[in-house]
Amino acid sequence: MIRKIVLGLAACLALAACGQSDKAGAPAAGAQIAGAGATFPAPLYAKWAEQQRAETGLTLNYQAIGSGGGIKQIKAKTVAFGASDKPLKPEELAEAGLVQFPTVIGGVVPIVNLPGVQNGQLKLTGPLLADIYLGKVARWTDPAIAAVNPGLKLPNLPITVVHRSDGSGTSFLFTSYLTAAAPQWATVGANDAIAWPTGQGGKGNDGVAGYVKQTPGAIGYVEYAFAKQNGMPTASLQNAAGQFVAPTAESFAAAAAGADWSKAPGFYLLLINQPGQGTWPITGATFVLMHKAQADAATGKSVLSFVDWAYSKGDASANELAYVPLPAELKQRVRQSWAEILGPDGKPVFTPAAQ
Repeated sequence: MIRKIVLGLAACLALAACGQSDKAGAPAAGAQIAGAGATFPAPLYAKWAEQQRAETGLTLNYQAIGSGGGIKQIKAKTVAFGASDKPLKPEELAEAGLVQFPTVIGGVVPIVNLPGVQNGQLKLTGPLLADIYLGKVARWTDPAIAAVNPGLKLPNLPITVVHRSDGSGTSFLFTSYLTAAAPQWATVGANDAIAWPTGQGGKGNDGVAGYVKQTPGAIGYVEYAFAKQNGMPTASLQNAAGQFVAPTAESFAAAAAGADWSKAPGFYLLLINQPGQGTWPITGATFVLMHKAQADAATGKSVLSFVDWAYSKGDASANELAYVPLPAELKQRVRQSWAEILGPDGKPVFTPAAQ
């Protein structure tokens, strides 16, 4: 069922469209753009594309192949834009001739299949989650789990650890959290693809969720909108303030509230394990990657028009799917940064309308 949903999403993205007109800043009629990368924002990109199709006629074909694949494809210039939940550092952007900017904020959540345990009942700390993914805590009746969950009846089942098998920004955010919250994870580290100490690999959100759903005792991690859409039970996590919090748009927004993007060259900023009350500890932005020098100005213009529309009219859909829209100040900062994306004539490919 989950795979059918994702295949349906891919079809929707392939057919979806965004704005066109003869006005300054809008793409040419009949234009097409191709993007590839992160599964994290795919449900929202599908919704935005569907809505824009109703207004205009630019076709968006987005392949949710994982952040690692998106980075490879944009560097190889096989797509108009790449998408990644793992931001590239300024020096890597410069080396590849790329720019990046955030589109929306969301959260990564642990999902579980525990008979008799309802959504949100299981509590986990960073060190405990790290020990599970290190294979040190191997049964749900382990005293370390019981100590964090007094009174919760957990099944006497082995823990089946599930992780992404592909290069994934979701994995980057998840392992960045484990690195920040659990000293013992330092031997493994944080990246979009790592040598996992234990567990089974699944490709994409659907692969991880499918494996968890069919395996009693399994635990995995996916982007929250995907878990919500597919009714996957999630665990609460202890944040940096010591609170056990549930994944919600409000807890993602709390984590993003203190972010200072003005001090983030190339918009490189992580929102992992943020301080403050009510913060979800595995929060992150997802990013679009484009070449500074556009071989085809019309294509670059179409991509930026798509994002500009989303910034102006897409917040309601983001909220509906439990993402957090970017603050107005950050959107304006991003729009200003587009002046460095140039066509063959050396001029900016897109000029946003006054906001």
